[in-house]
Amino acid sequence: MRPGYKFAHVLPLKTQLFPFWFWRVSSPRPYRKVLSAYSHSCQRRYTHLWARLRRQWRMLGLFEIDPQHKYYSLTCVMKEGLSAAVQDAIDRPPPMKDFNMEVTQTHQGFQMQTFAGPVFSCLRRSLGIGEREFQQALSPQGCYLQFISNSKSKAKFFLTNDKRFFLKTQSKQEVRLLLSNLRNYMKHLESYPHSVLVRFLGVHSVTPDNGRYLKYFIVMQSVFHPDDRIIARYDIKGCEVNRWTDPALEKSQRVMVLKDKNFEGNFINLGHQSSWLVRQVEIDTAFLRRMDVMDYSLLLACQPLQPDERGCSLAVSVSAGADPELQEFWAQHRRLLPDFKNPLHVIDGPELRYFVGIVDIVTVYNFWRRLGCLWKSLRYPGKTFCTVSPSAYSRRLCQWVREHTK
Repeated sequence: MRPGYKFAHVLPLKTQLFPFWFWRVSSPRPYRKVLSAYSHSCQRRYTHLWARLRRQWRMLGLFEIDPQHKYYSLTCVMKEGLSAAVQDAIDRPPPMKDFNMEVTQTHQGFQMQTFAGPVFSCLRRSLGIGEREFQQALSPQGCYLQFISNSKSKAKFFLTNDKRFFLKTQSKQEVRLLLSNLRNYMKHLESYPHSVLVRFLGVHSVTPDNGRYLKYFIVMQSVFHPDDRIIARYDIKGCEVNRWTDPALEKSQRVMVLKDKNFEGNFINLGHQSSWLVRQVEIDTAFLRRMDVMDYSLLLACQPLQPDERGCSLAVSVSAGADPELQEFWAQHRRLLPDFKNPLHVIDGPELRYFVGIVDIVTVYNFWRRLGCLWKSLRYPGKTFCTVSPSAYSRRLCQWVREHTK
């Protein structure tokens, strides 16, 4: 036994199983200091470990775009450009000239171009997103996040640090299609404010001074926000060819977005709101059919409701003296919004909260798509696949929603 240590008395056998706590030092004051320091050290260690585990859990499927990441320089350019692209808030419908507006801002080493800035500012305002709030989310001190999933898209997906907004690279043709239909898109959202179409919040491009590349990108709301308790994610197209995904491995860091065949045997259980969802999807896909687009996706996610979250909704008020036709219109095309973040993409059922949104709405049915439709009809006779005409695509997705909603 080391000098300076002694037993205070002979301990029972049961107590000797944990002898450390029953050692006494000749001088009790140094012993208390050592024990106190040891306890604080353990507490700090476990606190840091728990915080790290929570961060890793919240970052599942996401990678921070740090200085070693290959897209770090691109995201830095995006953040710097977006920080200076803030618009003055307007409380009036944007005039026609705003839809064609292009503003180019010169920065050190690159140029940022903003398309139809006042129009998107008006849309953000209608969603309750302030310009300063939007700027702080898009140009934070922290890094953007890269979304890692099983998607085969060639586009690059980035998330803001708070995971509220998506940034996605687009082709020049896709951006042109969106801007050419922007006025109709705004009218559609004005007529159907609870539409499940994705909300576009900005369209931009960045060009370095050396002219090596030109990147177009869009900013949009994340359908799956907040994602803390989401237990399953689906990408639904209403067809069967290549619409199965193997579930993720137990320790995989990739977020698996499942597909149509993975959903078989399940239902979107919304109770009295089921008819509203079916009708709204029909309205939204009819709009996309008029745009002559196809191959869009119905994103769907599930989250268990906590006991205190069930029945928490905000009723949409209609004036008692309003026109009966207006009352009927509101009753048909508006719903009870959950008292929750991102309410336009969230619908509460009796047991589950569903995140719903139609995304990727800028794929036009061109010559190559028509050729692909012909080739797949020969390769997969009697089966359904993605590459079909806009009318057939819309009709098929609506049928899927009707059959899987109750």
